[in-house]
Amino acid sequence: MTPDVTTPTWQSWLSFAVAVLVVLAAVLLVSALVSVVVRAIARRREWGGILVARARWPFRTFLLVLGLWVAVAVAFPEQEWRPAIDHLFLIAVILAGSWLVAQGFLFLTDLGMRRYRVDVSDNRVARRARTQLQIVRRLVVVVIVVLAVGIILFTFESVRALGASVLASAGIVSIVAGLAAQSVLANMFAGVQLAFSDAIRVDDVVIVEDEWGRIEEITLNYVVVGLWDDRRLVLPCTYFTTKPFENWTRTSSQLLGAVELDLDWRVSPASMREHLDRVLERTDLWDGRAKVLQVTDAVGGYVRVRILVTAVDAPTLFDLRCYVREEMVHWIQLSQPEAQPAQRVLVPAGAAEDVASGSEPTRRVMASSPVKADASATRPAEGDVADEPVGDGDRAGLFTGTPEAQERALAFTQAIPVVRIADDDEAADDVASDRRMRGDDASPDGP
Repeated sequence: MTPDVTTPTWQSWLSFAVAVLVVLAAVLLVSALVSVVVRAIARRREWGGILVARARWPFRTFLLVLGLWVAVAVAFPEQEWRPAIDHLFLIAVILAGSWLVAQGFLFLTDLGMRRYRVDVSDNRVARRARTQLQIVRRLVVVVIVVLAVGIILFTFESVRALGASVLASAGIVSIVAGLAAQSVLANMFAGVQLAFSDAIRVDDVVIVEDEWGRIEEITLNYVVVGLWDDRRLVLPCTYFTTKPFENWTRTSSQLLGAVELDLDWRVSPASMREHLDRVLERTDLWDGRAKVLQVTDAVGGYVRVRILVTAVDAPTLFDLRCYVREEMVHWIQLSQPEAQPAQRVLVPAGAAEDVASGSEPTRRVMASSPVKADASATRPAEGDVADEPVGDGDRAGLFTGTPEAQERALAFTQAIPVVRIADDDEAADDVASDRRMRGDDASPDGP
């Protein structure tokens, strides 16, 4: 009687167990040899350790699946359930191979990202490269997963037949799929556009939705903004392609910030400038590029003093502004208390008596006298500070006073330098002379 080849015997199971042991030993041996070689390289090259961390388990899994498939093929060569088992092993090999390929690509991107350091002051190029690498690695991983799933599906005969019919009606299917996945595809294309248009990069300082924060992560669908108070603002990629936003580190991390103080009219801007110089010399937050103190407004009973300082990046600038503000307030309290903001109230004559008597206060109008005031009473004495002209002098402003300031002004306005032909006094004399000449020619009282 001929034995049934479709029924596994104990010899088959014994051979399968032996094959499994051999496969495990072979996998461990090959993995150990490769690990020894890579670790020897890692002692000299930094990328060896990264390769071991990335590809160790995918490589072992791929070898193990192949070995088990070979063991089953050797132990059960003619079993009726072999086609189904072979199909399962084929799917497992595709998955393990896709995992290994994806980890290999991630290893290459890790090498690329390690070349660009972001822990330096001017890291604009590094941040752009890292942003693009992050988007590319996510996109490639998605492509690998989609291809793996597609290959697995096409291992089924029914799916291959369905694929032929789908290709025949690809136009209708593409339209329906495009409408259904419109928002997803829009965000995906927006993410790729953000990565390669250089509009934003990882670690860029931005203002979005009236919030100050830093770009932490850029994916194919959304952007994560880390706010200053440790909150996270998650926005779709289409937000940055359809709405305006502020990017403080688009071209450079260096920034210029303002500190504004509303003070009394008795404040001394010159003394404030001297103290500002001393304050900035005592701190490492200031990068030394620019420092300006100007009176930008003088209405409503107050004088508005604006201080402009520069720093290497946005966080340092924030601390520098707070430091300068605190130091100037402390100095005003100690050295110039009369410069502190004060509200002045004019009380009409007799108002106190009217309030005490309970009657309505009467407004008293004082008539102005046409008597000419004595000029000597209002003229300051010689040598007085008031005789000194109030002008720019040697003081440099943000846009005037130095060649750098003038260049900065041209960068903002794209203006052509204007050459002053005559002083204001000379121009006034010329105008008066012209008027006298015209008056002599057309005088109604002529002879």
